[in-house]
Amino acid sequence: MGRKRNFGRPISGVLVLNKAAGMTSNQALQKAKHLFFANKAGHTGSLDPFATGVLPLCFGEATKFSQYLLDADKRYISTFRLGIETSTADIEGEEIARADASHISVAQIEAALTEFRGDILQIPPMVSALKVNGQPLYKLARKGQVIERQARAVTIHQLDVLAVRPGVIAEVDVDIRCSKGTYIRSIASDLGAKLGVGGHVAKLHRAAAGMFVESQSVTLEALMAELGDGEASSLDHHLLPPDAALDSMPKLALSDTSSHYFCQGQAVMDMRVYRLGDQGDTVRVCREDGVFIGLGEITDDGCVAPRRVVVLNP
Repeated sequence: MGRKRNFGRPISGVLVLNKAAGMTSNQALQKAKHLFFANKAGHTGSLDPFATGVLPLCFGEATKFSQYLLDADKRYISTFRLGIETSTADIEGEEIARADASHISVAQIEAALTEFRGDILQIPPMVSALKVNGQPLYKLARKGQVIERQARAVTIHQLDVLAVRPGVIAEVDVDIRCSKGTYIRSIASDLGAKLGVGGHVAKLHRAAAGMFVESQSVTLEALMAELGDGEASSLDHHLLPPDAALDSMPKLALSDTSSHYFCQGQAVMDMRVYRLGDQGDTVRVCREDGVFIGLGEITDDGCVAPRRVVVLNP
């Protein structure tokens, strides 16, 4: 059989989507892909269906660099509900325990949260996309299986309490900046366990993913309204360049000749690379006209060797 044909436009770029509640990240991706009539797209780290906020989507050649967004720090605004423990540690799970949290003070919450700042070890929840022996944990959880999970190191750069609403069921609004792989649900559940009343995430909003912030984002509703009966290309102004997630990386501009050979997969000599980093470091490579052509690695002989090359449309 022949190769499956890709339909759609060969567009490349990053869309900073503001995901609405009630849809999976993949559903949001497919809707955006359809609106842009793109032939290739991928998301950069999923948000739970009940969660909202910044979900960068990569189209075309930008998908080659999505790992840099997967590895980026994130910022979340979340509401923890104390006094109710759920099967998933979030609002979508079944209630499995309830306790009176009316005696919990702001001072107790602040004191308990000190253990969740900085470099910490976190046990991933059973209902998560983390794979064990090739199986996502959530699939095992659906079968009623609970397996031992290894604690993982994550970093909580910032954890601020924004508001506390005391009561039999108390609520705590928090602002969290964290490393990749952090489970906000685990923080809520562990905080509730430490206070002896149980807890879960009632609301979760991603305010930033790497360098991308909410003020840059657009909703699917806004895109649909803007598109109307028009052409998909009318939405292209929302796309950031394919290397938008690499802005903090050192940039090397090559001559047209060197760019040609680099795009052919050949290392090219340019002694300026040593001003940008050391042997083994990665640099962002572009043509003299500023067009991004890929990522290169600095070698020991003053060359930059291609590591990921962009296929430019004619």
